[in-house]
Amino acid sequence: MQEIRVIFSKTGSARYISHLDINRAMSRALCRAKIPLWFTEGFNPHPYMSFSLPLPLGIESECETMDIRIENEMPLCEIKEKLNAVLPVGLEVRDVISSFDSSDKIAYADYIFYFEFSDNALACEKIKDVLALNEIIAEKSGKKGKRKIIKEVNVKDYIKSFEVSETENGVIIKARICAGVSKNLNPVLFCESILKYAFLDYEKKSIKRICLLKSDCSVYK
Repeated sequence: MQEIRVIFSKTGSARYISHLDINRAMSRALCRAKIPLWFTEGFNPHPYMSFSLPLPLGIESECETMDIRIENEMPLCEIKEKLNAVLPVGLEVRDVISSFDSSDKIAYADYIFYFEFSDNALACEKIKDVLALNEIIAEKSGKKGKRKIIKEVNVKDYIKSFEVSETENGVIIKARICAGVSKNLNPVLFCESILKYAFLDYEKKSIKRICLLKSDCSVYK
């Protein structure tokens, strides 16, 4: 048995595919590509598939990961080629590796947020002012025992670094935010909180995850 990690991107219209449907799409692609998957034993055997830090709906990514186990040894380049031949538009395998980090090593994620406003220059300055604050309070859902609760959090405590710039057509925020198991900030909550504090309404928005990082800020892979 060989355990491997498939690193893939999810862009364009594929950003609207839910995590559950990504799981199904990948399962079907592995079957069509004739990858000899290892199945669990027991009454209801199923292929071993594990994804690191699934994204909310509507967000693009260049660094999604899927861990699988296969019955027989296969060249990694062959697995990549076969999967890309059958994956739907918007999903693309970037790499296949056999030595990789445990998912509990994830500590941060780098995102690019792009917005278009009626007045981009003014919006850029307002966003910079908000991110310079010591507190950006937002409501975050969580759990207490088995109960779901809503609690207030300081978004600023989850931001490792950021950069705001105005482009010809919009405003770009490059942010490194907490993404680990113990401390995690939803990128949608991040941008909604910033815009709420800045009293801004955007005309166009896109979010893309660029990479996952470990606690020492080295790339997770």
